[in-house]
Order: sequence, then C-alpha cells, then structure tokens
Amino acid sequence: MKFISTRGRAPSLSFADTVLTGLASDGGLYVPESLPKFSQQEIAEMAGLNYCELAFRIMWPFVAEDLSEDEMRGIIERAYANFRHAAIAPLVQTGHNEWVMELFQGPTLAFKDFALQFLGQLFDLLLKKRGEKVVVLGATSGDTGSAAIEGCRHCENIDIFIMHPHNRVSEVQRKQMTTVLSDNVFNIALEGNFDDCQNMVKASFADQSFLPDGRRLVAVNSINWARIMAQIVYYFHAALSLGGPHRPVNFSVPTGNFGDIFAGYLARGMGLPINQLVIATNANDILHRCISANDHSPQPLVHSLSPSMDIMVSSNFERLLFDLYDRDGAAVAELLADRRAPMKLDELALEKARSLFSSERVGDERTVEVIREVFESTEYLLDPHTAIGMEAARRARKSNAEPMVCLATAHPAKFAEAVDTALPGTSVPLPHHMQDLLEREERLQVLPNELSAVHDFISRALA
Repeated sequence: MKFISTRGRAPSLSFADTVLTGLASDGGLYVPESLPKFSQQEIAEMAGLNYCELAFRIMWPFVAEDLSEDEMRGIIERAYANFRHAAIAPLVQTGHNEWVMELFQGPTLAFKDFALQFLGQLFDLLLKKRGEKVVVLGATSGDTGSAAIEGCRHCENIDIFIMHPHNRVSEVQRKQMTTVLSDNVFNIALEGNFDDCQNMVKASFADQSFLPDGRRLVAVNSINWARIMAQIVYYFHAALSLGGPHRPVNFSVPTGNFGDIFAGYLARGMGLPINQLVIATNANDILHRCISANDHSPQPLVHSLSPSMDIMVSSNFERLLFDLYDRDGAAVAELLADRRAPMKLDELALEKARSLFSSERVGDERTVEVIREVFESTEYLLDPHTAIGMEAARRARKSNAEPMVCLATAHPAKFAEAVDTALPGTSVPLPHHMQDLLEREERLQVLPNELSAVHDFISRALA
C-alpha cells in the first residue's frame, strides 16, 4: 500500500516512510491511496476478538508490506499491555441506547494513549531496523504531550521535544509531561496558544536546518498517519460490542484537531455501518461553523474548561477536504493557499460534508450543567470534553433505535476545575500509579513565542 499527499505534489511513500516522514514535502498530509474494505461477513467474524487481535485485523492491510505478522502483533501487545482495564476500551451505559466508551484506561488517562503507545513501539522497531536516531517534535493542547512522552521515553533512538501553551493546560496535564525526567525528554512551555505551538511544529518540519547533521524530525501529532490508523480500531470495537455490523452504531466525538472523528469516518469507509458521526465542539467552534454555516473564518481562541479542544486550526480537516474534493490535491492546495479570505467550501463539497457529519457547539456553562446532571442521574462522572460529546449527541441524535456511543476522551481527575465547578467539593482521586503526581519534581523551559528561540533551545539540547 502506498500513501499520497493531500496536496498532490509530494512523492508517494511506503507505510514505514510515511510514519517517519510526518508532514509531506508539499505541506500536505499523507493518506492511503485507497482504503481496505471489509465485507459485512468479515466484520461479523471479528465479533468476540479481544482488543489486540481486533487491532491486528483492522491495521494489518495498511502495514503488511513493511512489517511481519510477528512484528505487528508484538507492537500491538506491548502498546496495550499497561492499560488498566482488561477490555482496553470498556463501554458504560448512561441512557437509553446511549453509551460512553472509556478511552482513558491507558497510562496517561487520555484517548491519545491508544495511538501513541502504539506509535512509540512502532518508531522503536523501525528506527532499530534502520540504525537511525531521530528527533520527535510535537505540540499539545493537553493530552497528546504526556501520551507521546510516555510512548517515547524508553526509545533509545529518539529525543522528544513537546511544546504546550504556557498556563493553558490543566495542572495534572502539565505535571504528567514535566515530571518525566528522562534524559531524552524536553518540555517547552510556549508563551502563546496551541495554534502557535502547532504552527511552530509545521514551520520546523518545513526547514530543519537548525538540527545537527544526521538528525531529522518525525511527527507524533495526528498529522502522523499511524496515529489515525490506530484510532480506527476502537470504532470497530464499540460497534461489535453493541450489535454491529448487523445494525448501525453511531458516534459523538469531542473534537479539536479532527483526527479522532476522522478515524471514525475512515472506519465507515472501511465497511463499518455508521449512520451518524457528531462533531462536538466547545466555544472554539470553527468545525461546527464550517459544517453548519460554511463559515471557516478564524476567531480569537477562547480559553475554556475543555482545554484539549481549544484549537482553531484543525490540521486533520485537510484529510477530509481531500476526499470532499474527489482527491484532487491541486484543488486542496488552492483552497488552503489564500489565507487572506476565510475558506469557503463549494456547494458540492459542503453537501458531502453535511451528509457525513452532524455538528454542535457546547459552551462552558452548559458543559458544567451536563457534568452535574449526568452525575446526579447516574452517579457517572464525566470530564468536560466527554460532557460536550454527550450533550452534542443528545442534541443531534437522529435515531433512538440505534446505539449512540460518546467517546470519553479523558479521565475526570485531569480536570479538577471543571468537576469542582459542577460538583463543588467533589474530589476525583488519581489512579494509584499517579497518586503522588502533584508532588513530583518538574522540568520545563518557558520560551517566548518565537521560532528562533525554540530552534535555539532544541539545537543546544541536542549538542
């Protein structure tokens, strides 16, 4: 299987080269030339498989030309060995045909562990095979950073630099990153917002001259295809657990960078019956405005109770645009080239998008109310991102006869401020392996919002 750029001007790559390249040389994102398809019978035969075996079945067509079966199974088994729940992604019922899929059972208590534990193991194997040492550079709005660090901290051939917006992530999120004192881990607190961090990453990939000779950047953000690929699996897992493929199962996804819900879109493209995918946004609602009103105009970023979604430039939306414009890379490049005017989808592309996705916007006030209401009615505690997903699902839902799965993207203990606002005095303990997190020593570097300052820090750290 070959992978091609969404802008049509970069060379096609193998899976292994795609993973180690990240952003395409023309500025686009890599996608497979074609999606593998499963028949309804093939999907039905996956029922009852444990999570690791299901992951192998779903991902194997993408990697078969670069890895052996034993290598791929080993990567998967190691990636999910330290998840705290035997089901890996357990489902909890919260209403009539309404379910929460807990994607926070991994080591850093967020859905990013599903992709980044896998990606860390994959990097390690590929780099050892090639005898290469690389630099991971990533941006995080809260959860990607800790999951990436956890996935890469033991990799002998990786130095990892993670940028987060200074004072704009929760204390638990920050501590999960900055208390990892491994020699190959570097945390940068950037005096800006997440979009600034993400723009720094993209600019750094475009010009890597600041790196020492023989080193290059690889991506852990969801621009890396392997991240998206690993997330496809839990859509199949949930659907098979709730009667799929013999009936449709629908999903609501708290959405910032569009990677998680794009994985659901791919699952549908691979044959999984999904009638509805709900884009759930907070006050930073550019994706909701795009779908509902064809309004993709940038607005000032709002600091919210759901910081992992405080994003105004959703990188993975470009992958959807590529399909909306019939995989015409030149059309996508042209659409994204003119930043002087807000992007407008043509009528056919907008119609396609609306046939694929519903969308809703949920502000902080309603988010807090949902946390309180759900806890009072079920004694189940939501984190603010998941609360947004649940509220969006309830507003947008088209059929009560079909199961609706809300993706629980993070453990509520990571967002004590939101929980305390909703339920004053409620203490949410961290899991046992994190009991002393807030007392651990931190190591980070606060840097100005200047590309030269970031590059200087990285080059000095690698010297």
